[in-house]
Amino acid sequence: MGQPVLGILTLYLNDRGLMEEKPIYERMTAAGKTLGLEIFVFTPADVNYTHNRINAHMFDPTTKTWSRKWRSFPHMIYDRCRIQKSQRFVQLGQFRRKYGHLTFLNRVLRNKWTVYKTLSREEKFRPHLPLTKYYEGQSDLTELIRKFPLVYLKPINGTGGRGILRIEKEQSGSYLIQGRDQARRIISPQRVGLTGIHSRLTKWNLRENRYLVQQGIQLKLPSGRVHDYRMLVQKNRSGEWEVTGCAGRIGASGSITSNLHGGGQAIKMRTLLADWIKNEETAAAVKRKAEELGVDIAAHLERSYGRLCELALDLAIDRKGQIWLLEVNPKPSREVFIQAGERETYRQAIIRPLEYAVWLYEQKTQRKDKSKAAAESEARYDWRHDARHDPFGDAAGAGDMRKEAWRDYIARFEER
Repeated sequence: MGQPVLGILTLYLNDRGLMEEKPIYERMTAAGKTLGLEIFVFTPADVNYTHNRINAHMFDPTTKTWSRKWRSFPHMIYDRCRIQKSQRFVQLGQFRRKYGHLTFLNRVLRNKWTVYKTLSREEKFRPHLPLTKYYEGQSDLTELIRKFPLVYLKPINGTGGRGILRIEKEQSGSYLIQGRDQARRIISPQRVGLTGIHSRLTKWNLRENRYLVQQGIQLKLPSGRVHDYRMLVQKNRSGEWEVTGCAGRIGASGSITSNLHGGGQAIKMRTLLADWIKNEETAAAVKRKAEELGVDIAAHLERSYGRLCELALDLAIDRKGQIWLLEVNPKPSREVFIQAGERETYRQAIIRPLEYAVWLYEQKTQRKDKSKAAAESEARYDWRHDARHDPFGDAAGAGDMRKEAWRDYIARFEER
């Protein structure tokens, strides 16, 4: 068995070739070496589509230097590409269409609305999903505002807290609008009446920019800052889903989200949960249930959309201990664990996709070996001899029937 090769697919952040997550790729390359897994990094712009070659970025853990080298396509591809509004993202779509037959550790997950609809079809997930509607007009927002004291507006494909709005009904009867713009800047809070909400939101072009309206969960700490939990669910070295870790996040002062990029801070889950739910037994039970839910959601989404290797779940836990799924992130960062002081969890978060890649390569190699052995056995089989000695005599077609049975046997070993 040869050495497996993993290609990490990413996107340049600008036209000068700035690459995201470079320190993570360096750690992954070093960890891969200990597993016998060779790793290189590339973008769609680095691919020669005529000759099917890649001008790869190679990191040397010994010299700690990067270099470029032309490579053949890897055995497996680990897709780390996040949404961009650029020609680079268009090129990514072309790459995925042309090379979709290759082995990806993780297929593309759909947008927030499609994921919500997929999960809401399952009865066991419904109690954990805040009511969500696709914004098609003012009536969608009005309906949820009248039903819930707190409502969020989210871009269907947004990440990092960009473009999120929060509308909360106050005791006075007015509505407080807060949020962040697309650059993650906190917008000035505004108080309006019910009839003034829509005019205040006109510049956001909610319909054109494809927004969701979502039931809000009250998550303010005594300090007035919001909080939630980031759970990382990954495939392990046996190809099974497992919770790698879960950390708490506390938003910056005045922020409606807890995102670290927006100034939030990370904290150990048990510390934050114990402060939120005072009963120790209840808190422990909530943590166990959250982990079970995380594994179930990951497995269900994989069945729905194809192979996945990791997902980050943003979870809210209300005062009653009810668990709510706020969002699913298919390209999770790992930094929340290092910031929360969870060094071992951080290490596992880096190495688990690599261990899964090695397991997947071994599984595919074994299937190919079995398929090859079965094919060789078929080639050696004397169909005329089988027909002569068929227990049903020399009935016409007996040899063909036996041959078909052998082909059914071989098909079981062929790679899907």
